[in-house]
Amino acid sequence: MQPNDLKKILSSGLLSFPVTDFDAEGNFRKSTYIERLEWLAPYGATALFAAGGTGEFFSLTPQEYPEIIKTAVDTCRGQVPILAGVGGPTRVAAAYAKEAEKAGAQGLLLLPHYLTEASQDGLIEHVAEVCKATNLGVVVYNRANCRLSPTSLAILADRCPNLIGFKDGIGDIELMVSIWRKMGDRFSYLGGLPTAEVYAAAYKALGTPVYSSAVFNFMPKLAMDFYHAVASDNHAEQNRMIDEFFLPYLDIRNRKAGYAVSIVKAGAKLAGHDAGPVRAPLTDLTPEEVEQLHKLMLKQGAQ
Repeated sequence: MQPNDLKKILSSGLLSFPVTDFDAEGNFRKSTYIERLEWLAPYGATALFAAGGTGEFFSLTPQEYPEIIKTAVDTCRGQVPILAGVGGPTRVAAAYAKEAEKAGAQGLLLLPHYLTEASQDGLIEHVAEVCKATNLGVVVYNRANCRLSPTSLAILADRCPNLIGFKDGIGDIELMVSIWRKMGDRFSYLGGLPTAEVYAAAYKALGTPVYSSAVFNFMPKLAMDFYHAVASDNHAEQNRMIDEFFLPYLDIRNRKAGYAVSIVKAGAKLAGHDAGPVRAPLTDLTPEEVEQLHKLMLKQGAQ
């Protein structure tokens, strides 16, 4: 897939990040990962991101990564495009980019590098080196210690034709407005805050109508209904779902750091699509929290 074709695909519709399946010992479990993707693919997401943040990219080994990406590509071929998460140190991220392209991914999401802070000049070189390593379209994830300025993005846009997307995980409205006003339609813009539904209407007003839904992993009908309510500016339906599901859901998710992933895996298990435990340093929900989530899900009806 050409980068500009991917850009068009990412400019509308709902995106999601499937969790990665592990067995009781924490090893990748291919069989149920395939079943998960087969279950989710027909619901209408525009693209799925394999080995993204919700897919616990940060915990995957170099040996596991190619198999996970290839499994996602092979399973969803002809149904929905697969973008692969890449990240870590610059040369590692570039190596993952090459592996993902070899495995057949249609695009890449460049996750933040880890630990060290960096100047804007350093961030520019980091993103540019990863883009140079692949022919695939790249979406950069603005989050944590990778916070690019509008000026840096303009430099990268000139240097990297295959940098076609910008995903925001910070929630700085002033920064988003500045980027949008400077870059216009050069990028496809994606909302990427955890539980993006609660920010969706505001981000649409900022010129970012597309977002990624973690809830799609276990409540795909609800996630699609909410997206359609946002797309049609049906604020009454948005507010109903926020009050009935998303705000109570956040009450559970916000209890511990890392629960943004853990609660999704708990929900997947309750929905009959067990993805196994999260890997350290994340921790699973307590039994009491799982029961609270279960009651919340039951109120939404069949998916």
